[in-house]
Amino acid sequence: MPDFTDEAIAAADRPRPWHRLGRSFVSADSYGLVLLLVLVTYLVSVTVHNYVAGPVVLTVQLVTVWLTLRTSHARPAARTAANIGLAIAAVAATVSFFEHQPGDQLGGLFALCCVLYLIAPFAITRHLILRRDIDTETLLGAIAAYLLIGMFFAFAYQAIAQLQSTPFFGAAGNGSLSDDLFFSFVTMTTVGYGNLVPAANPGQTLSVMEALIGQLFLVVAVGKIIASLQRRPGDRSGR
Repeated sequence: MPDFTDEAIAAADRPRPWHRLGRSFVSADSYGLVLLLVLVTYLVSVTVHNYVAGPVVLTVQLVTVWLTLRTSHARPAARTAANIGLAIAAVAATVSFFEHQPGDQLGGLFALCCVLYLIAPFAITRHLILRRDIDTETLLGAIAAYLLIGMFFAFAYQAIAQLQSTPFFGAAGNGSLSDDLFFSFVTMTTVGYGNLVPAANPGQTLSVMEALIGQLFLVVAVGKIIASLQRRPGDRSGR
């Protein structure tokens, strides 16, 4: 006979794990939507190659960073400072969209992208540290922060390429934003194909920093979260 006990009814009404995961990608209060916007930023960055790439990417970033600060419940002072930066970025994106800019100005635009993607992972990390529960939302937030770090370094490489007098990748030239994203995530995951290599500093130093930060974040933060999620609910040993 069907089980109509209170426990069975509660279990039937409880959302399935995949339902909760699906809702997290459309909820404005979830890191799932932040993660989705990060992926959109990546796709736009690797598909738009002309002079409008910077403004378009920056526009997507404005939405991503704003949503990140909202989801991570950033402090009012941090949100006020970030809102000022977002307003400046919005003006810069609008102006640069209608005007083809020289390298120095494009370098400043990509440097602004760096600042935006430096704020976001810090806000997520702070929020995850303060959260008591370790659940799917925590994992999505950690993955989003990890990808934002990789995006930050990619925009830093492009800013350096636009501002310095020598080609960033030496004989391979400055490289496109798509090249910088490829190089950034290859460096952060320590794959190291070697087809793109910074010719000089500060690119070389930043590459070393990214490799170290990426591995430490992946092992310490994401590894700890996954290990906690795999523990049995009754395990209170903390090991």
